[in-house]
Amino acid sequence: MNIFVTGLSYKTAPVEVREKLAVSPSLLPCYGCRLRLNAGLDEVVLVSTCNRVEVYGATSAWVQGRVFRIFQQLCPGLDVTPYIYVKEGAAAVKHLFSVASGLDSMVIGETEITGQIKIAYQAAQQIGLTGRVLNRWFQTALQVAKEVRTHTGIGRGATSVGSVAVELAEKVFAGDLSDKTVMILGAGKMGEACVRHLAKRGTRSVLVANRSLERAQTLAAELGGRALSFDERMAAIVEADIVVSSTGSPTTVLHKHEIAGILKARSNRPLVLVDIAVPRDIATDVEELDNVYLYNIDHLEAVVRENSRMREQELSKCNEIIARRAGALMLKLNPPPIARPVAGVELVPGWTLCEAAI
Repeated sequence: MNIFVTGLSYKTAPVEVREKLAVSPSLLPCYGCRLRLNAGLDEVVLVSTCNRVEVYGATSAWVQGRVFRIFQQLCPGLDVTPYIYVKEGAAAVKHLFSVASGLDSMVIGETEITGQIKIAYQAAQQIGLTGRVLNRWFQTALQVAKEVRTHTGIGRGATSVGSVAVELAEKVFAGDLSDKTVMILGAGKMGEACVRHLAKRGTRSVLVANRSLERAQTLAAELGGRALSFDERMAAIVEADIVVSSTGSPTTVLHKHEIAGILKARSNRPLVLVDIAVPRDIATDVEELDNVYLYNIDHLEAVVRENSRMREQELSKCNEIIARRAGALMLKLNPPPIARPVAGVELVPGWTLCEAAI
């Protein structure tokens, strides 16, 4: 039985190609059945995320001869030959282990892909698209992902501006954001991303202040928050615990005297200000105020770079785990022949020639 993976990812194909092949989670079983029947596969798991579309399979036939048929099932008439890769045997095993562990992701060590691999595998398993080979392969991949996270530091440290904002806010508030209110000042893309990261950590409420009230209302609706006019920003900061500012204004929009003027009304609760605007929105001397914590884009990007560097240093440990587990799995899938003595044949006194050596 030949095992393989074929697919394309952010490393080999632009998004305009990947989106044509993308399959929603609810349709994975349907497309998996189509692949098994029409591409001549014995076992199959289809993985589709924003960054990759991959087919993992087992077949007794010639793998390379199946590749064209595989992608014609996903998007008939589309030639993806320049973008695809094919890995077989041990190379395929190592690839899945790397993908499941987050080592092949845009952000090294991210965890979301592990859940996506698990969902894809379960979708195939539940309708009988997997058997002895892929069941063992994928179950081992999920075990490897857990081992990599447990025994290396590959997942430690935030590696995006939004996730760093969460990390810094959690340090100020002792890791608990559940009773905190986050406010976005301006509706820029990076500011929105930061607030979405914060909201995912269970913040109590979201406030959106923008010069265009209509845009504020649209974003507030998406985030389940409350829209405010830009002139209401100071009153809103009184109730906010975390403010993410990204207005695009050419001049400062929050000054030291303004923040100082509302601290008493806040009962001196800690205030985290995240300024990701360029030019900066918040005056730098604001950080001189008690219980006010100011971080700008340079602070956040410096943390991103350091955390990314630390993760890269852990790659060799991860690869050692993957190589060891891949070798063990290949032995289980393809055990060596059992040597049996051949009667009457003696090479050296006490040594018997084995059938496996003939």
